[in-house]
Amino acid sequence: MLQINDVFNSKMKIKMKFLRNILTLFCVLFLLSCGQQEKVKEQAQVPAAAEQTSKGQASVVDDVSAANALQVAKSLDDFKTLVVAIEAAGVQDALVNAGPLTVFAPVNGAFDKLPAGTVEDLLKPENKSKLAYILTNHVAPANYPDTQLIKEAAKGRKLYMASGKYLVVENKEDGIYVGGTKILKTVKVSNGWIHVIDNVLVPAE
Repeated sequence: MLQINDVFNSKMKIKMKFLRNILTLFCVLFLLSCGQQEKVKEQAQVPAAAEQTSKGQASVVDDVSAANALQVAKSLDDFKTLVVAIEAAGVQDALVNAGPLTVFAPVNGAFDKLPAGTVEDLLKPENKSKLAYILTNHVAPANYPDTQLIKEAAKGRKLYMASGKYLVVENKEDGIYVGGTKILKTVKVSNGWIHVIDNVLVPAE
């Protein structure tokens, strides 16, 4: 009788050990499956983030912060031609960086003053670099509110532009002039200032 019990107990131990091994295997497979799912999720998220980064700062959607120079320009009908030119030249990021920066923004009528066919020609893909050069001549990588422009004029200083060129600033009886054109209005934006002008500041050759 004792031998039968021993055999029975021995078989039960083997079965219990087998069940424990099966249970352990299932646990391992379950954990591996969970880990693989998380890895897939991470891999799916990375390309999306990378794509957003590759598009540059201008592609970032932000409805909370105060409007930057590009957002303000897009919101006003007076700058429709300017916005089209900015996008054609691919210089959007230059207007959305943290700054401070100062943008001398030509109104639609300023582009109409250019020789016939000039705007259409500049918007062609093959003239993208030339258009970008002209547009960056309207951006100063510095903080120039109207009060500071008056001080710069009094000191006889020129403004350094993102194009690499310099613009003369003058304080005349009827207002402040930059590059020979009068500032019509000044708007504060989150990353600097927009000074509205009615002429395109084409860099001198």
